[in-house]
Amino acid sequence: MFHARRALRALLIPLFAGLALTTLPAASAQAAATLTNPGFESDGAGTATPTGWSTYSAAGQNAASFTESGGRSGSYRLTHWSASAYKVETYQYLSGLANGNYTLTAWVRSGGGQNSAYLALKNCGGTEQRTDLPVSAGGWIRIVTPVAVTGNQCTISVNSDANAGNWLNVDDLTFTSGTTGLGIKGSDISSLAKSEAFGGVYKTGSGTTGDALTILKSAGMNYARLKVWVNPADGYNNKTRVLAMAKRVKAQGMKLLVDFHYSDTWADPGAQSKPAAWAGHSYSQLKTDVYNHTYDVLSALKSQGTTADMVQIGNEINGGMLWSEGSTDNWSQLAGLLNSGYSATKAVSSSTVVALHLAKGGDLAGTRAWFDKAVAGGVNFDAIGLSYYGYWHGSLYDFQTTLDDAASRYGKPVFLAETAYPFRLDSDDSLTNQIDTTGELVSGYAATTAGQSAWLRDVMNIVEAVPNGRGLGVFYWEATWTAVTGNGWDPADAASGNGWENQALFGYDDKALPAMTLFSHR
Repeated sequence: MFHARRALRALLIPLFAGLALTTLPAASAQAAATLTNPGFESDGAGTATPTGWSTYSAAGQNAASFTESGGRSGSYRLTHWSASAYKVETYQYLSGLANGNYTLTAWVRSGGGQNSAYLALKNCGGTEQRTDLPVSAGGWIRIVTPVAVTGNQCTISVNSDANAGNWLNVDDLTFTSGTTGLGIKGSDISSLAKSEAFGGVYKTGSGTTGDALTILKSAGMNYARLKVWVNPADGYNNKTRVLAMAKRVKAQGMKLLVDFHYSDTWADPGAQSKPAAWAGHSYSQLKTDVYNHTYDVLSALKSQGTTADMVQIGNEINGGMLWSEGSTDNWSQLAGLLNSGYSATKAVSSSTVVALHLAKGGDLAGTRAWFDKAVAGGVNFDAIGLSYYGYWHGSLYDFQTTLDDAASRYGKPVFLAETAYPFRLDSDDSLTNQIDTTGELVSGYAATTAGQSAWLRDVMNIVEAVPNGRGLGVFYWEATWTAVTGNGWDPADAASGNGWENQALFGYDDKALPAMTLFSHR
């Protein structure tokens, strides 16, 4: 996790669960097997029913849907807006389709605040599929919606159930063969073992006490991330503890990501301290240390039947690791250390995916500069992980732009290594939370259970939309780190508190929060 604070101007727009528009008039006689007027360019501005499209509102509010200037690529776009509350749907019926998998891709913007605002694929012969529009008042966001067509037809639908003044824009739609989804729906659960040791309790949404991993798995989580420190002061998150937790993870049928910090405590862009046992070691010795430590942990995992599926060589290593020898001030040495970890990982298991992980997931220039140097320096890696916290790391547009660029520029799969969002602002212990004021929130995402759910949903949608299937998935950061006395942030201070409990996926009553259900994302 990146510990710096950066307040963003926020406009709190409450998000409510809305009702879909349902009944549609009869399908248009002009139905076709390909999208007509997908960029809304045919009619100019001010058209309520664009060529090829139909508009429907049970309350006679068709005028809330219209074309206007300001397209993403062309001159015009579709807009939903009204000065009064409205419900409207803009749709196009396709027939004569060959049965199979299809994906709708669209570029969208929204000011947020709607009861619901989403794209839907319906009447396709199977389950209706929806993708909610993220709140992005500035940059255009690409979202995708996959569907299985089994009845040779499908209706493409843009829906708004909105309050007065709410708006959305849609443009440049495509409907093509293929499908999308997320292979990884995971969470970092590094705090769990210590929480349980100090009396932490976890409950289902209905209040039944149970095993946290079982609850997370039941919600759809299929991957767990565990950090490993070398010799932490409290004895947690070391090799022994990681081995024990890995058995539980694999027993749930989940996959495992091992996150090497190469430190005795937190490693992030602001701190990459060498473990005490390696203090004073030369660069050559440190390369051996990295290899031996990585090999030792991973081979022990393999020996007990819990081989790591993915490994991070370092944690949020924007400035390098094992300072000062492995600083980005000396890229050749950093490259050597990273390759040492890569080699050790592959020596244990050639199929284990090796990822490099940076923070600041909205920093396009910084991410490019770092990975350009890594590639030029001959660093070996299989995947790219980025931390992205919207209250620190830029807009959703910035995140999508950076993620897409990394995937295409380096030809590697990418994933969201860390994200989180608060469901409230007050603390459940004596330590002030890292995010505890409305001014720190992301515009359009309230510090409520609904806001937390919307955030996780929308970043998942962005990762799913990475072109060419290169978006691997998402890890939520520290789903189980609730406020438990003794399980604070500082491994050297038993009295330290937790500044993160308002961003966990279990509430202050220990019950699973609604956002957890997003682990069942398609």
